[in-house]
Amino acid sequence: MRHLKKAIIHLRSDPVLASLIDKYGLLNYRPSRDHFQSLVYSIIEQQLSSKAAHTIYSRFEKLFPQGKLTPQLVLNVPQEKLRGIGTSWAKARSLHDLSQKIQDKTVRLDDLSIMSDEEIVTHLTWVKGIGRWSAEMFLMFNLHSPDVFPLDDVGIQNAFVKHYRLNRSHKTLKHRMEKIAHPWRPFRTVACWYLWKSLDSD
Repeated sequence: MRHLKKAIIHLRSDPVLASLIDKYGLLNYRPSRDHFQSLVYSIIEQQLSSKAAHTIYSRFEKLFPQGKLTPQLVLNVPQEKLRGIGTSWAKARSLHDLSQKIQDKTVRLDDLSIMSDEEIVTHLTWVKGIGRWSAEMFLMFNLHSPDVFPLDDVGIQNAFVKHYRLNRSHKTLKHRMEKIAHPWRPFRTVACWYLWKSLDSD
């Protein structure tokens, strides 16, 4: 992320985040896959543990020994074969839907750089199986959009309950989360990186 050091200075005004920054140092998540591969992975990983998702994605990659993954290559694989590596029928259909929409330019990955965050969410959620959460994760970890706040993410909610002593069962949970996070603007993405890290390290 271009402005990571500026973000760190800004977020240190929050005592919880300052403590996490001191504990974990500089976090900078670099995307390990291209946009298409990342969206494929986001479909495969839904409702799975990290270990299970990595296992199935590894099987998926082995379907394409010819090299770089492309939408056409995915479309060439029958849904029955995708199902055979451990994906659900719904995910197999979603992988084909993503690939087809990129092929026919309904989804234009090359144009994401000129869209706002909300436009990107709307654009990506045209694909069956990609909801708001998946689009937000793509924004945060692939595009490094600096000010995404995934309010419905269970991990982020858990971090707020843990660090800010909020009551998960209280109906005002999300409102209080938004209020606490408001001063983090325009770097809420980076704040969330540290909150997730704090849960991973428990």
